[in-house]
Amino acid sequence: MLQHGPKRPLYVPLQNILTKSQHQNPSLINQSLSQESTETPQNSSNHCSSENKYGHICDLLLSQTRSRSLFKGQQIHAHIIKSGLQIIPLVCHYLINFYSKTQLPLLSGQVFEESERKSSTTWSSVISSFAQNEEPVLALQYFCRMLGENLCPDDHIFPSATKACAILGRCDVGKSVHCLVIKTGYDVDVFVGSSLVDMYAKCGDIKESRKVFDEMPQRNVVSWSGMIYGYTQLGEHEEAMRLFKDALLEGLDVNDFTLSSVIRVCGSATLLELGKQIHGLCFKTSYDLSGFVGSSLISLYSKCGLIEEAYRIFDEVPDRNLGVWNALLIACAQHAHTKEAFDLFKKMECAGMRPNFITFLCVLYACSHAGLVEEGKEYFALMKKYEIEPGTQHYASMVDILGRAGKLQEALSVIEGMPTEPTESVWGAFITGCMESRSRNSINRLKRGVTF
Repeated sequence: MLQHGPKRPLYVPLQNILTKSQHQNPSLINQSLSQESTETPQNSSNHCSSENKYGHICDLLLSQTRSRSLFKGQQIHAHIIKSGLQIIPLVCHYLINFYSKTQLPLLSGQVFEESERKSSTTWSSVISSFAQNEEPVLALQYFCRMLGENLCPDDHIFPSATKACAILGRCDVGKSVHCLVIKTGYDVDVFVGSSLVDMYAKCGDIKESRKVFDEMPQRNVVSWSGMIYGYTQLGEHEEAMRLFKDALLEGLDVNDFTLSSVIRVCGSATLLELGKQIHGLCFKTSYDLSGFVGSSLISLYSKCGLIEEAYRIFDEVPDRNLGVWNALLIACAQHAHTKEAFDLFKKMECAGMRPNFITFLCVLYACSHAGLVEEGKEYFALMKKYEIEPGTQHYASMVDILGRAGKLQEALSVIEGMPTEPTESVWGAFITGCMESRSRNSINRLKRGVTF
């Protein structure tokens, strides 16, 4: 067990960073469920000693998890509460996983909080639920809580913690987790090591990512893919392709994430012929049906000017994740297919797909280049419905839409209403609007009010 206290300062920086966060507070989890059970089983020990008898309940939950059937899954949850089975750690694990897969991480947290016995499996499940569903701060807060209870993370929990760090882009927090990985001896574990490679790459620290990669005693497809992805993101296409060739020479069975990263290299460098060859490899291995590969192929053909091919790829992907929808939205916006972009957004909503901040950037970009002011305002306002806080890029897009239409006073009002200081991209959009409108008054006002 790990000791947690003032003599072990390793965890203090991690906790300090998290407590300063302005993200969602875990106390909100307590408001997630409107109904709670007040029943307590008469004999808890009998229930706990008979966990293997509840396999059928777990099987039912697993079935609803696979089918993403929220209503039926919650009916099973109600039965579990009524029967007093929520004290069984195995049942809790399946419940947490069910809400995780149905993209309701706060309900995963509620199940965890209501469980009387918190096993290492339930800790792992709830931390994973937060990390997988874009709640990185909660994932790390629960990770710290677990450390505070003298529980040692394992090869399942560490990757969730590093994923949370990657989402936040917090390399400093990731290094604290990395220190703990070394202290507990999990640095030799291939899954934990691969997650560190991926975390450093996504945080932009390619040197540290490569250092971890080179020191790994054993590498798997995740570590190779993470390394290739890191070089791709930095635009180091030659190194990314060299690594891909090395992976093939070592006989690595590449997966859809690996192929997706390589296709992105081809798209960024507009290497159409090479991209087609990789596409052929995807077809042979059936990875062309993957959402990861599909989104990359859409991006490749769009960047190479083959928008119709991008549409065809979209139609052929059977299980479209959000990345696939966003990839085609970006393609539509870049090729001035504004009507198609709007229609695609509606189809996405009808399919039950929840748009994210990238989705709204795409439609705002389409509105900007088509000069559609009212539509832009509607999409910007729609972000509140989906509880998405506009970022600086969204504000810059909105300012660009208004500026291009000559509505400089409205654009300035948007800037003044920003919750944070306007960035260079926001002011750049405003200046562009002033230049296009030849508004000397607005430019002079900008000079008086802004210090660069």
